Amino acid sequence: MSKEMASKMIAEVFNEIADGIKSGSFGRKVKVGLTILGSEHGIEEMVKAAELARKKYDDFEVVLIGPKTSSTLETVEAATAEEGHKLMVQLLESGKIDGCVTQHFDFPIGVSTVGRVVTPGRGRDMIVATTTGTTSTNRVEGMVINAISGIAAAKAIGIENPKVGILNLDGARKVERILIELKEKGYAIEFADSLRADGGCVMRGNDLLAGTPDVMICDSLTGNLLIKIFSSFTTGGDYETVGAGYGPGIGENYDKLINIVSRASGATLISEALKFCATCAKNKVLNMAAEEFKKANAAGLKDIISKNTKDKIIENTEEVKMPPKKVVTSDIAGIDILELDNACRSLWKQGIYSESGMGCTGPIILVNPDDAEKARKVLKEAGFLS
Repeated sequence: MSKEMASKMIAEVFNEIADGIKSGSFGRKVKVGLTILGSEHGIEEMVKAAELARKKYDDFEVVLIGPKTSSTLETVEAATAEEGHKLMVQLLESGKIDGCVTQHFDFPIGVSTVGRVVTPGRGRDMIVATTTGTTSTNRVEGMVINAISGIAAAKAIGIENPKVGILNLDGARKVERILIELKEKGYAIEFADSLRADGGCVMRGNDLLAGTPDVMICDSLTGNLLIKIFSSFTTGGDYETVGAGYGPGIGENYDKLINIVSRASGATLISEALKFCATCAKNKVLNMAAEEFKKANAAGLKDIISKNTKDKIIENTEEVKMPPKKVVTSDIAGIDILELDNACRSLWKQGIYSESGMGCTGPIILVNPDDAEKARKVLKEAGFLS
């Protein structure tokens, strides 16, 4: 071992000791709470999950929150799910637990959960950002912020430079443009490349199954659906078994580590959710998220989002005539479906005949090959292409 490496290791150990003394956690294992009321499979299933986690992992402790059971695990008694949530928050705020796994918790706007699945195609872990909650009422803004949260969660589980993919949904191309600009202005982000022949960071359904990216960006409703399908596709849907659940709630200034599972989640999944929560607690995922947002904001995140989420509208008061028709065999991809009509009109305004269409990778604009180069330039200048 080199002298430089040894010095680095010693410095890291002292930093960990200092952090432990400061937080009061030095000399003890991470403690993760588990609320045991509210499951569709009963209290016994929740206790089974906790016991399974204790048997499988020895680097954290589980604290049950709910009625007294036959388990020898530490228990904080609660009579109802609502009381369990109140006690959970109190335990987190007092530092008696470092994180908690629960069901059906209401996060504030701006906070949404980052899930973790095992993809069936290759058996890879994949972060899904996000899966519950509302990051923003604007879909594109929400997906961009989800990327920051997803990167933080991936780093918390040990992926130093996570590769990010954007699921091919409405708004995906806008999200791509924003993230590319954010990268150009200094925020470090590494994009995944689709396994399909045409590549690119906009992911297809095939990439979901294979787990092409480390972090898959989507909106929360889609992410929620994905988690349910990945976790219970072998059981018929009423019992979730695979993956680590819906994950920790992450927001720019959120300070409580709360991981979500479903009321349909089974013991094997919940035990992995407890491990996921413990890892996030140990590696301080919320501090990591705060640092990622700080870096993104320094690169102009908010201004870039604002600029790119304003609708590019050609005023209806201005008559835009369709140019004479031409044979259109050259396609231009990368335009968001919500902007397709306005993009076409912007070309008409410049005398370029175009038609909108749908290719196998998403929406496209069709132009004559002779007009393709000029059309791309017009669309870039108008902000429809990155």
